[in-house]
Amino acid sequence: MCQETKVGIIGLGSYLPKRVLTNQDLEKMVDTTDEWIVTRTGIHERHIARPDEATSDMAVEAAKQALADAGLKAEDIDLIIVATITPDMFFPSTACLVQHKLGCRHVPAFDISVACSGFVYGIAIANQFISSGVYRHALVIGAEKLSSVTDWSDRGTCVLFGDGAGAAVLGPVNSGGIVSVYLGADGSKGDLLNLPAGGSKLPASKKTVEDKLHFIKMNGAELFKHAVKIMADAALEATKPLNLKAKDIDLVIPHQANLRILMAVAKRMGLSEDKIYLNIDKYGNMSAASSAIALADAVKEGRIKKGNKILLDAFGGGLTWGAIVIEW
Repeated sequence: MCQETKVGIIGLGSYLPKRVLTNQDLEKMVDTTDEWIVTRTGIHERHIARPDEATSDMAVEAAKQALADAGLKAEDIDLIIVATITPDMFFPSTACLVQHKLGCRHVPAFDISVACSGFVYGIAIANQFISSGVYRHALVIGAEKLSSVTDWSDRGTCVLFGDGAGAAVLGPVNSGGIVSVYLGADGSKGDLLNLPAGGSKLPASKKTVEDKLHFIKMNGAELFKHAVKIMADAALEATKPLNLKAKDIDLVIPHQANLRILMAVAKRMGLSEDKIYLNIDKYGNMSAASSAIALADAVKEGRIKKGNKILLDAFGGGLTWGAIVIEW
């Protein structure tokens, strides 16, 4: 039987728009305070893309960094996956636009719509293509322009979200790499976090615009309850086949949804808080981009060393969730 190729992340990159929107800025826009936002979310500021800056533009900048980090050129890439819920348009896919802007060969390129779990799902998909020998190098990007679907008059949601992109190049490695993957979904709870209009169910109309149905809608209290349990359970499912305990994980890179959620997940898993990587204070929730940028930041800051066992753990609308164990 043919032995599967070991697959690892060989390059990382990230991009954040220049404009920073602080909690103090938000105090002038909606009925909120810095203290209220920080206490409930842990967020101090977030980055907001320019009006003329699309998701594909941010994705390309992150991808260029990841390619440089991997020591590869655009023509070395065999597959492009973009995880996003804020594509430039319904079609063509943002991945196709990225392929063109990067100057890649005519390689397969597609988007996945898995909300905040998108980067983890993308890594899992690329891993299968490379480990089976179909492709050698894959580019996985999590990119979001959530400011374009945020209701800036809704204080319950507008304080949460930011824009940005993170990218990873996956390829063969001699040892370690991706050692466990667990994915899941529950469509029965899709109404807890969604964007109601714009699709085939509620096409754009004067009424959908007037009713603000083209913006993110969220049931925060219910999501909180599900997120804590599901993220902790996903981590357990990913580590169980490897017989890993909480103490064996060197660093958890969670989707940066809400500081209270992440601390509750750490407690449920029996992890010390210093093993949970956090950058939510600077960037807010960037959906599919959050995990990608957090991983890139953690590596840049020296929080991840060769041989470390890293856990990616994400939860998002769908509901969707996923966890991946990587031996760095």
